[in-house]
Amino acid sequence: MDPALFRADLEAKPATLRALAAHLATHRPWEFVRRARRVIFLGMGSSRYAAQVAARRLRVAGLDASAEYASAEGTPPPSDDSLVVAISASGTSQETLDAVAALPSYVALTNEPDSPLAQAAAHTVVMHAGAERGGVACRSFQHTQILLDALVDQLTGGGLTPIVAAAEATDDLLTRRPEWLARCGDLLKGDGVFPIAPVERISSALQSALMFREGPRVPADGCETGDWSHVDVYLTKTLRYRALLFPGSRYDGPALEWLHGRGSTIVSVGGEVPGAAQVVRFRHDDDLRVRRWTETLVAELVAAEWWAQGAG
Repeated sequence: MDPALFRADLEAKPATLRALAAHLATHRPWEFVRRARRVIFLGMGSSRYAAQVAARRLRVAGLDASAEYASAEGTPPPSDDSLVVAISASGTSQETLDAVAALPSYVALTNEPDSPLAQAAAHTVVMHAGAERGGVACRSFQHTQILLDALVDQLTGGGLTPIVAAAEATDDLLTRRPEWLARCGDLLKGDGVFPIAPVERISSALQSALMFREGPRVPADGCETGDWSHVDVYLTKTLRYRALLFPGSRYDGPALEWLHGRGSTIVSVGGEVPGAAQVVRFRHDDDLRVRRWTETLVAELVAAEWWAQGAG
């Protein structure tokens, strides 16, 4: 793992997104999926974070779907009308390999088409995220979200995928780093970083927290906005609490009331909120899908800076 290479991986996001958009313009990665009564996602870490959002979108559309820890005992047994999607950027996650070992059939979603996970799969969907030389799943996380959304759209009749808009949004954040990055890093320095996001974008909070833990080794915990008032609010009383808020929940108000009342610092990403010390906006952040695919870049870039500076 290397902070300079991690930063380079982040800077390559717009190019890899545009390449993915070009690929999907002529290829349908999930064309072998006609219908499924049940969809089971298996993965760990970032893979499971992305799968949680996809599974919920399918449930809202009326399908039976779950995002399971690949390490869990007693995963729901697949049937003939089940679609099992095993997700691992490297294709070598041991828990995921163990989870699919006894399955008669599964689909691999991976960045490595020659990996053990892909070799044993009935079908393989490739992430096309390129080599992540920094050792951190950043582009692969973004591409996992996009490709899972493509599966959801295929099963539910969704519309066009705004990948080019996401590339433009990502490019915008990268280009304007001198305007926001240093201040954002200063504001988030405290007793830890606490990303907060609506359940529809819970992957953003979880992935952002992971970026702070994985690179600079800073304490960080991601939380769902509504649940925050029940489980994380207590930390604001004793810590120099730094909230990285991804707004858009109907429960932003109660969280903000507690945060303001306890003197916590708030950095808002992708939307305005009252009393935020900083608001980081980017192109197309009015499109919630583009926002979900893009907003974790704020945490990734701050984490890369702290990591390079030895903040952990």
